[in-house]
Amino acid sequence: MEIDKAIRECDDGRLKTKYNNAIYVIRRALALYSVQEVALSFNGGKDSTVLLHLLRAGCFLHEAEENNSGGNAADGGKTFPIRTIYFESQSAFPEINSFTYEAAATYNIQMDIIRLDFKSGLEALLKANPIRAIFLGVRIGDPTAVGQEQFSPSSPGWPPFMRVNPILDWSYRDVWAFLLVSKVQYCSLYDQGYTSIGSIHDTVRNALLCIRNSDNSEEKFKPAYLLADGRLERAGRVKKNSSLVCGKLSSISNGVKMENLNSGSMLTASIITVGDEILFGTVEDKLGSMLCKKLHSIGWAVSRVAVTRNDIDSVAEEVERQKSTDDMVLIFGGIGPLHSDVTVAGVAKAFGVRMAPDEEFEEHLRHLIGEKCSGDKNEMALLPEGITELLHHEQLPVPLIKCHNVIILTATNVVELDRQWDCLIELAKSNGILVLMDPFVSKCFATTLSDVEVAQPLSKLCAQFPDLYIGGYRRSREGPLVITFEGKDLSRIEAASQSLCQKFHAGAFSEIE
Repeated sequence: MEIDKAIRECDDGRLKTKYNNAIYVIRRALALYSVQEVALSFNGGKDSTVLLHLLRAGCFLHEAEENNSGGNAADGGKTFPIRTIYFESQSAFPEINSFTYEAAATYNIQMDIIRLDFKSGLEALLKANPIRAIFLGVRIGDPTAVGQEQFSPSSPGWPPFMRVNPILDWSYRDVWAFLLVSKVQYCSLYDQGYTSIGSIHDTVRNALLCIRNSDNSEEKFKPAYLLADGRLERAGRVKKNSSLVCGKLSSISNGVKMENLNSGSMLTASIITVGDEILFGTVEDKLGSMLCKKLHSIGWAVSRVAVTRNDIDSVAEEVERQKSTDDMVLIFGGIGPLHSDVTVAGVAKAFGVRMAPDEEFEEHLRHLIGEKCSGDKNEMALLPEGITELLHHEQLPVPLIKCHNVIILTATNVVELDRQWDCLIELAKSNGILVLMDPFVSKCFATTLSDVEVAQPLSKLCAQFPDLYIGGYRRSREGPLVITFEGKDLSRIEAASQSLCQKFHAGAFSEIE
């Protein structure tokens, strides 16, 4: 069989492993269900095309074993034995439709064309046919992949069937390695700069593959298999409005368009430090206060700074509490093979997803630690499944981890935090992972008045100026009382400070730097 022969003769060890694992899943499914009880959901995309050819190889090998032919069963001219479903849509690219029908003709596929929505179409199909399992080209990182295994029953509310996912653990690189090594046809859109194809309404060429002439008069695009970072395959999907952690977004293609936020807008962040050593009192948390200053410097208000136990459940509880109330959560600390391993697992639990191996992150770890670690490197490369985005920067040996509105920092000291923060700000300027707003401004006044004398006027000021942060502190009991006013509007701070000073005799307060 040409597919099996091409893979086994190639020198890509990783691809061979992925192929063998996928074939095992397919042959296991064919041992559990008869050919009449299984179906392939085909959509003309790259993942679906890979699955089609894996099934061709898997069926061939399964039949050869049953016939005791040692892998020498005839391969040419036979009809593809598995029922194939194609959900035809008016919003599909014409090239997708054309490729699908060409593939059906080329490989003798008996295809059921369904023109209903996916759920209604499945209900009708399963009612009329004895289908018990459906092969799907789902990969980790796909929106529908969260929580799925290689064999997963259908979700509640859907018609009952077994979802079989032979390429669940395949990466973007694996998909293209298979297609190129096998030398099979794929949809022509992938040679025109498209990397992830949905409908005509939400899919454009991936700008990361764009090639511009020196005079910028014409744009050309490299083929999809030349995309350097497979994590960005969905950068060719039109962005829709999302939460303020990415700013006010416009519905545009290939990235985030930042709009000016008015001065009344307020974004809040919380900071979570993970570490028993801080709770024991043996170490002082300097990074938390440093992050507060840095967040204020980009106009973010800090709503909470928390320190939590160094265990997964404690981290999960704190993250779950903060991620729904704040626009962003910054978390650092923890312990494990990497400093942040407990933290990452806690974040995964907070979002209700499992930890899954990440090929790209594993590669970074290999370059960082070499052979110096004990244990399984694959375990160290586990990340929250389906929600993880790696934030790359040339100054960072390992990318930062972002899970929705939670950013995991790996800094262990102020020098590392400075470097990671600077990289984060540079990334924010280029791809809008967080909003950069006008910084907070502040004024500080010192007085020798007692706390009791100042308490009531300060309480009234807090009610009068709810948009300002007003506080007071002493560096020592005998030292002066320092009153701080902080906010986004300098005129409001001036008004609040003047109002305070007017309540006391001249010279009671002196402004300090």
